[in-house]
Amino acid sequence: MEPLIQHTGRAIALRRGDVDTDQIIPAEFCKRLTKSGYEDTLFVTWREDPEFPLNDPRRAGASVLIGAHNFGTGSSREHAVWALRDWGFAVVVASSFGDIFRRNAFKNGLLAVELPEEVVAELADRADADPAFEITVDLDSRELRADGLRHGFEVDRRARRLLLEGLDDIAVTLGKDGLIADYERARHSWLPRLAPTDPIPSGNLRLAAN
Repeated sequence: MEPLIQHTGRAIALRRGDVDTDQIIPAEFCKRLTKSGYEDTLFVTWREDPEFPLNDPRRAGASVLIGAHNFGTGSSREHAVWALRDWGFAVVVASSFGDIFRRNAFKNGLLAVELPEEVVAELADRADADPAFEITVDLDSRELRADGLRHGFEVDRRARRLLLEGLDDIAVTLGKDGLIADYERARHSWLPRLAPTDPIPSGNLRLAAN
């Protein structure tokens, strides 16, 4: 992942509360085996309405989504975050988030910023009034700035580190490779171990008969 230290982007408001992950990306699109390429699935049902905000050509390229309360509630699918990220959103601002959605966001390079309801409403008003309205989110100083507005926000310390350094859980584990190797070397010889295996040559693969 790319580090996210500070982001400035145009904002778009989605004035709907309790947006769940099935509305963000319907379940039938969660059967894909990749972690990218979900931009066409984001709010796909709602985008059938020509008046839906993401269909407004003036809002094309917006990278800050302003939600409402309880954004990302529902099932634990990471696909909801992947769809938002693949559409081009780097930040979602809301007055509250589903707990699992928030964790998935931080793990996948999407910054979830929680602010008081009245602040979110003012940002949404300004975004609706001006398609060029920009928001800057500074993760280093934990502050949101927009046209004279300044608001601090809280973020979990570990999640902040992952975003600032552009790390996911796999990268964090690989960063401890030396400690893992030291642990393995110190294991008693009589303890069970996984035997190394050689890769199977592709020419030797056979389909089992039914």
